[in-house]
Amino acid sequence: MIEITKDAAEEISRLVEAKQSEVDGIYGLRLFVEKGGCAGMQYAMQVAEQVEGDQEVNAHEARVWIAADSTEYLSGCHLDYVDALSDAGFKITNPNAARSCGCGTSFEPGDAGKSSDAELPENFDEEACLSNQG
Repeated sequence: MIEITKDAAEEISRLVEAKQSEVDGIYGLRLFVEKGGCAGMQYAMQVAEQVEGDQEVNAHEARVWIAADSTEYLSGCHLDYVDALSDAGFKITNPNAARSCGCGTSFEPGDAGKSSDAELPENFDEEACLSNQG
């Protein structure tokens, strides 16, 4: 389904451990796609319990749940975690994206995705998006 790097798995485990110390339950990183962002669709993730229909992916002792309505968009993705001075966070490389926004958090689905209603907004400003990279 998706590839999860060791760095990403370690960060997921750290986040899940913190969440599970607050409340009972079995948590993982829930990954999904929703309309939005400057390229039409955006990645979203949260430390949460599994929702019925989610596909479970285990790697390096970390649990990731892919939302059922997002599997078509996320199949074959590469999930990494980067912790650099100028940029830190989860990074998704998506072979299903026709193109990605400069900020890396949104994408335009390719033919494999359900892209018929996910067009770029009329007010899409790639320069503004690129300037949000920090």
